[in-house]
Amino acid sequence: MRIGLALALMSGPALAAPTLVPCGGTLSDFTAAITAEAVAAGLPQEAARSYLTGARIDEGVLRADRSQGVFRMAFTDFARRLISQNRLEQGLALAARHATIFDRAATEYGVPKGILLAFWAFETDYGAVQGEFNTRDALVTLGHDCRRPELFQPQILAAIDLHAKGDLPTDTTGAWAGEIGMVQMLPADILARGVDGDGDGHVTLKTSVPDALLSGARLLQHHGWRAGQPWLAEVAVPAELDWALSGLEVQLPLADWQAMGIVGRDALPEGVASLILPQGRRGPAFLAYPNFRTLFEWNQSFTYVLTAAYFATRLEGAPVFAAGNPEPGLDDAQMMRLQEKLAALGHDVGRIDGILGSGTRAAVQQEQARLGLPADAWPTQALLDAL
Repeated sequence: MRIGLALALMSGPALAAPTLVPCGGTLSDFTAAITAEAVAAGLPQEAARSYLTGARIDEGVLRADRSQGVFRMAFTDFARRLISQNRLEQGLALAARHATIFDRAATEYGVPKGILLAFWAFETDYGAVQGEFNTRDALVTLGHDCRRPELFQPQILAAIDLHAKGDLPTDTTGAWAGEIGMVQMLPADILARGVDGDGDGHVTLKTSVPDALLSGARLLQHHGWRAGQPWLAEVAVPAELDWALSGLEVQLPLADWQAMGIVGRDALPEGVASLILPQGRRGPAFLAYPNFRTLFEWNQSFTYVLTAAYFATRLEGAPVFAAGNPEPGLDDAQMMRLQEKLAALGHDVGRIDGILGSGTRAAVQQEQARLGLPADAWPTQALLDAL
């Protein structure tokens, strides 16, 4: 799934106020209950039975669900792995080949080609790697499992609805969490935001480029993408700055950032923005505009979203980012020790997992400020030693 990376699951819109059926128990009892719930929601009983007949529990899905996590690489390493010259050239070639579709996406939904190309590339390598899990079995497995039934049972109902419309055969395959097609959308998103871009009467995200790209654009518009507005711009930061102002929690007008000595490699777009330093004050630096936040509706991994947003700027003509010389980060064991220390100090870092998530970043920045260290939210050996 998604070029083999363990990415954060995104939930789509659910059908209206579904009633959860009991999780666990026998699979036959579960599918019978889901069938009854589908009929109660107004879906054809025959479509529900047709779709669920033959469904099975997929242990591979459960293993993937238990092991998922935000990818652990630092931004520079992650970006270099995902963004190759070949992927860039292929994206530009596809932009030219499907120019009419990208023009429609920009005109009708306000989403530029760079953003759509970036997610098309990262989600499925431009459609080449869409996942081999049976979608029906994946959704039934996760809806039957008692870890997050409230997330996946509505997706089963949406899948039945798509099946009734002739848009989701029982042998459809995709990602382990039920995402389908070239830009990996969940059934409820397809049901609510899918676009028949090629006019054949169906929304087919696995094989139709117009359907996939326009559906993705419509989904981003729904989540708040602002037409004609920027999303990310690379900047250079002065040696001395109030680093506690960095991070997505602080938004300031461009003029304020410029007054502090921040300059762009190109002309910077106007608007409010946040200064993000994915590897601290000595690494790459970007201003992130409100559209950047919209991308977290597609994927919740900070590193993934930043890499996709940056790749979108490259596809729109931006140069390679300046990597700088960031301080060495912590390995997994060191990160877990840091999280344990932060948790002991009362910070909510979530699960002790060695992952630099938003909670850990916030705690790191607070402790850096308390200890008189540069509060750039990048965990280093110096911070670990000081704690």
